[in-house]
Amino acid sequence: MDGKIDGKKALFSSSGKHIVTDLTKDFHTKDGFITAADLQLGGKVKSSKNIEFHVVPATFSDLLEKINRHAQIISRKDIGMILATACVDSSSLVVDAGAGSGMLSCLLSKYVKSIVAYDIDPRSLETTRKNVDKLGLKNVTVKEGNVYEKIDESNVDLVTLDLPSPWLALANACAALKPGGFLAVYSPQIIQSQQTVIEAEKHALAYVKTIELIERSWALSERQCRPGFDALGHTGFLSFFRRV
Repeated sequence: MDGKIDGKKALFSSSGKHIVTDLTKDFHTKDGFITAADLQLGGKVKSSKNIEFHVVPATFSDLLEKINRHAQIISRKDIGMILATACVDSSSLVVDAGAGSGMLSCLLSKYVKSIVAYDIDPRSLETTRKNVDKLGLKNVTVKEGNVYEKIDESNVDLVTLDLPSPWLALANACAALKPGGFLAVYSPQIIQSQQTVIEAEKHALAYVKTIELIERSWALSERQCRPGFDALGHTGFLSFFRRV
């Protein structure tokens, strides 16, 4: 699902990653420039400052790291858990409420049939639309709408809520979901999760679990084998429910 993006290259060095969209020109970085010829050739190359780069075809995953950001995006570790729990697939319809910068909608689009991304903030709507267009996604619809008041879709496989007061959208989320469908609620504060779980008892929603994921990298080489200093700690709490 993460195929090559034609006409673009990803450059890796010890100082980070770059995406090149114009392969006819030399590409300049703080570590020197890479010639257009080397970009076309690919593989292991050296810049004008003798810094080693790896040049590979860019994938959707590479481009996703470079999307425009207006609001704080949901992390991949949390999106991965949503995917693993809901098990949506190429036949699934998803409603993403509180699109923000569109990260969740854009990534899920590679796995599902269609996504409707809701938001009420003009800046979020604009950023999400730009990212959807930038990535060339045809199965994401960006919609201005308040899900506290209404969700237009029905027979939905997965509803995600990234909202200040997600419990206010539970009735509409419940009405939109098909029996057995999943509701995933992402909240930065545990008291938001608690209130949502409490309010869910008033609706046809079976509570599954609330979790927090911590991601810790490791530094591995001939001289070191230790946890990294850049652990991705708290990002948010995920609460899962099923429509009954």
